[in-house]
Amino acid sequence: MPKTQKTLKSRIAYFITLIILLVLLYFAYQYYQLNNFNDFVRSETNLYTSNFKRDSEIKYSNTRSYKIESPDYNDAMFYKTVQVQKNTPYKVTCMIKTNEVEAQNMQSGVGAQISIEGATERSVAISGTQDWQKIELIFNSKNREEVNIGFRLGGYLGQAKGEAWFSDFTLEEGITSKNDNNWKFACFIFETTDVTVNGQRIQLSVTQSDISDIKNTLIRFQNSCEELSEGKMTAQVDMYQVQAPLTKLSYDNEFGYYVAPEDVEEHIKSTIAEGDYDHIFVVIRLRR
Repeated sequence: MPKTQKTLKSRIAYFITLIILLVLLYFAYQYYQLNNFNDFVRSETNLYTSNFKRDSEIKYSNTRSYKIESPDYNDAMFYKTVQVQKNTPYKVTCMIKTNEVEAQNMQSGVGAQISIEGATERSVAISGTQDWQKIELIFNSKNREEVNIGFRLGGYLGQAKGEAWFSDFTLEEGITSKNDNNWKFACFIFETTDVTVNGQRIQLSVTQSDISDIKNTLIRFQNSCEELSEGKMTAQVDMYQVQAPLTKLSYDNEFGYYVAPEDVEEHIKSTIAEGDYDHIFVVIRLRR
C-alpha cells in the first residue's frame, strides 16, 4: 500500500477516534451536570421511590436547580452537613417551586420545605402547584456543632408526592446579643373563623368583649415579664386584628384540630418580615 494511502487512513482513524472521544466527553459532562449534587446527600424513606436530579430547564437563576420528584408518597430530601457554633442562631433560605405536591392524609407540616434532618425544626411546608417563592428556616444550634440541613419533599411526621425544585441556598449566622433583654411579641387576632370540620361548615367571630379581654391580658403579660424578672426582661407586644377569615385548620391524630404556620402564613407573613419579632401568637375562636 502506498505511503500516502496509509497516511490518509491513519488521519481518518485519528479523526474518528477524536470524534468518538469528544462525544463520550460530552455525554460524560452532561451526566456529571445532571448528577452533580455538590456534596448533598440524597435520602428517602421508601428506597427507589423518588427521583433526584439537577434540572437545567426549570431553574430560578443561572445554575441548575435541585429537583425531587416523588410519583408516590415518600419522604425524600437533599441534605448537607454544616459546621455550626454552639448556641448560635442561624437562618437558612432558598427558593422553592412546586408542582402538584400533596401530603399524605392531608397532614399539616408536610410538603416542600427546609428542615433539619433528624429533628423537628422546619420551615413552612409548600403544597399544591406554586411558582418560585422564598422560604426560610430560623433555628438555634443549641449544643450542636454540626447539623444536617435538608431540602425536603415530605416531612418529619409524614410523606408527600409531587415535584419540587430548590435553588439559591443561603446560610446566615446571627448574633446573640447579651445586652438585649427586650423581647418583641406579635399577637394576631383573626376576627372570623370559617372552616369545614368533618364535613360541617363552622363560622365563628370574636366579639368586642373578646378583643378587650385579649388587650388586657397582653398588658398584664408585659407588666408581669418585667415584674417577675425584676427588670431583667421586658416585653413589647404588638396586637394586629386580621379581617380576612381563617379558612383552614390542620389536624393531628394526637392533638386534633389546631392552627399550623401554613394555615395563617399568607395573612401575617409581610407583617412578621417588617417587625423582626421573637415570638408570635395567633388567636382565633373555635367554640361558640
